[in-house]
Amino acid sequence: MREFLVEITTTLPEGTSRAEADRRRAAEAVRARELSATGHLARLWRPVGELRSIGIWRAADEEELREKVLGTLPLSPWMTFAVTALESHPNDPGRNDGPR
Repeated sequence: MREFLVEITTTLPEGTSRAEADRRRAAEAVRARELSATGHLARLWRPVGELRSIGIWRAADEEELREKVLGTLPLSPWMTFAVTALESHPNDPGRNDGPR
């Protein structure tokens, strides 16, 4: 699987009831756990004081990521995604084979 850096901004539509927002947020948490269990969601952060998320996601390609992974999030109709494909850097200290 390929790794992607994904920045997610969620904007609730005007007039959305609190009950609907809470229902979708609860469903979002369940779906995030499912995607983590399947290896699609590796890490997720929220910048301090901001209402957006930054995460490391995995999929075969960007099309699969957008359609079959991010598109399955219950809040996805209210989300915008900035997707950046990643590849290993030769100086990454997390690489098992060391610098090249």
